[in-house]
Amino acid sequence: MNVVLGIDGGGTRTRVSIAAGDQVLAFAENGSIKRLRVGAQVAEENLRALLAEVYKQAGVTSVRAASAGVASAAMPGTPEWIKAVFQDFGVERSEVVGDEIIALDAAFRGGPGILQIAGTGTNCIGRAPDGSRECAGGWSSRLGDKGSGYWIGLHAIRRGLMAHDREEPTRVLETVGQIWGTTTIEELVNLGDSTPGPDFAALAPAISQLAEEGDPVAMGVLQQAAADLIESVLLVRSKLRRKHNLTEEIPVAWIGSVVGKARLVREAFFAGLQAAAPQMPVGQQEVAGIEGAIWRAQRLAEA
Repeated sequence: MNVVLGIDGGGTRTRVSIAAGDQVLAFAENGSIKRLRVGAQVAEENLRALLAEVYKQAGVTSVRAASAGVASAAMPGTPEWIKAVFQDFGVERSEVVGDEIIALDAAFRGGPGILQIAGTGTNCIGRAPDGSRECAGGWSSRLGDKGSGYWIGLHAIRRGLMAHDREEPTRVLETVGQIWGTTTIEELVNLGDSTPGPDFAALAPAISQLAEEGDPVAMGVLQQAAADLIESVLLVRSKLRRKHNLTEEIPVAWIGSVVGKARLVREAFFAGLQAAAPQMPVGQQEVAGIEGAIWRAQRLAEA
């Protein structure tokens, strides 16, 4: 029985698992291996530490195949450095793909479907029965990623500043100031406008809590985030139906903390899709990307 390795490397954390058939031999979780987020040295240190941990747990010194789904997999040099680390750990066969690919396969095992990713960043990817894909979003935190954790943090501040100018009630700026350790709006703006700048995505849980408490600015931000996620799914659905002559509905799955942990976003997301396409199946449970990585590694091992 082939022993394989799967990696789910998102924007903020990395999960690694070793499996043999249906049996999970080891699992570990640590920081990001995304170079753009933590730097090349830290990314490699995190990956090596995770691999050392799961190899020790599983009692192995090599694996037949590995599939790594990582954010920014298409960035020059990313597959090369990860595969170089794999070689040091005795990986016989390997692949490095986008984290959206392993999540899509976790949900649909190579079959057709639409996946909405909504975590630190956002991306919506759909796969037709013939294997071809259609996408919407995923254009980075600065240029896209509407409805993401980053978007929520950034736009909560933007709308909070507008509310301040209009003398409208909100606790957004006060809450962000407490998190960032700033005491004035000027300090908050200077920190928010700095380079490389603070982690806007880390603000999303606090904005979600404010929305739960009825803060009008926070509620408006989450409502818009949900609307943007719905729009992405429906756009990909439209592309699949139009370009691939599909008449039957394609199922929808999702992954990420914005839908998973922000109740107001999740409920609006489900309700909006139900209203727009009543016959479209929408999964109620979050997809586990690491399962897609293991599935792909098993296929690679058998090739």
